[in-house]
Amino acid sequence: MPVLITSQTATPLNLSLKQLRQRAERLLSLCGHAQSELSLLLVDDPGMARLNEQYRHKLGPTNVLAFAIQEEGGEHLPAELLGDVIISLDTAAREAATDRVTLHQRVTILMIHGLLHLLGLDHERSSAEALAMAAREKQLLDQLLSEERRGKMLSLAINIDHVATLRQARGITEPDPVLAAGICELAGARGIVVHLREDRRHIQDRDVRLLRQTIKTKLNLEMGAAEEIIAIALEIKPDMITLVPEKRRELTTEGGLNVAGQKKRLQEVIARMDKADIPVSLFIDPDSRQVNTAYEIGATFVEIHTGRYCDATTEQARDQEFTLIATAAEEAYELGLRVNAGHGLNYLNTQRVAALGTIEELSIGHAVMARAIFVGLDQAVREMLALLPAG
Repeated sequence: MPVLITSQTATPLNLSLKQLRQRAERLLSLCGHAQSELSLLLVDDPGMARLNEQYRHKLGPTNVLAFAIQEEGGEHLPAELLGDVIISLDTAAREAATDRVTLHQRVTILMIHGLLHLLGLDHERSSAEALAMAAREKQLLDQLLSEERRGKMLSLAINIDHVATLRQARGITEPDPVLAAGICELAGARGIVVHLREDRRHIQDRDVRLLRQTIKTKLNLEMGAAEEIIAIALEIKPDMITLVPEKRRELTTEGGLNVAGQKKRLQEVIARMDKADIPVSLFIDPDSRQVNTAYEIGATFVEIHTGRYCDATTEQARDQEFTLIATAAEEAYELGLRVNAGHGLNYLNTQRVAALGTIEELSIGHAVMARAIFVGLDQAVREMLALLPAG
């Protein structure tokens, strides 16, 4: 039986109905009601306030209402018809901000709450039932998120730029980033990342050409949208490129691309790469405008910039930045973009980002290379892999 979703909001939805329907169908299955029909109505606060006053005689909006068909004079209807769950997206958005979760996560929680009401649980009957209902809600949410993650292998790509930085400091041939790439792959890395900068401060043309010939996993070439570097990419054909902002005086990449401000130029680069069958990722800050523009101009991937999350000095700031990352990753995923993340991730802050089911690859370099000084490169890669969820 279907999950029926209806929207009666005054403003456009910032929500994926496809993902919501999939989650509702999976929740019905987890509750033993795979053949049942569920109706889900999305409203705004004014709409919810009207329903709340009409049916509960209470003023103002609430977050979720549930009306079981079997309890509303529908005893003669098939038992498979469960009833209606109504969610106010305005209230859900405020609660999501307070709880520091994404809107999709909050709506999912409210949908679970409403569904359990339809199945006969009621937290208002007794404190014991309230505890039982809360426990069941948590169990269902954990099961749902676990199943969404299952089978989605989170890959680790190692950025080896810093090996080349050390080599260039002496102007000699060691350490060799090509050899480092091989060690990373043998340790379990699923990709190698290098940034061929215009100023050639670390990775050299020779490195990229040799890496293209020797890498067994995936070569991700980070680059600015400079004509010289574009020509090299089209010649060697890496497995993908990631377009990043590039400033001469920066120590490392300082932030995401302003995709919206460079729309025409980036769209031209993507079109040229498409003709060569080279997928393009755009390195962006966790911002809805950048996500939407990346989708509009035809990117295959976005890589969410995690630098501000990693650099946050307070728990509150870190939580705020993580929420931005999670929201941007969900928005990109729901548009059909593939989602990677990276910059500043280390052995202390990676697990939280790695747990996001929308992200398929993390790009990490400096932390692994710094750790390698003490334990060796092979061990440093394996220790980082151990922090990632199993596929």
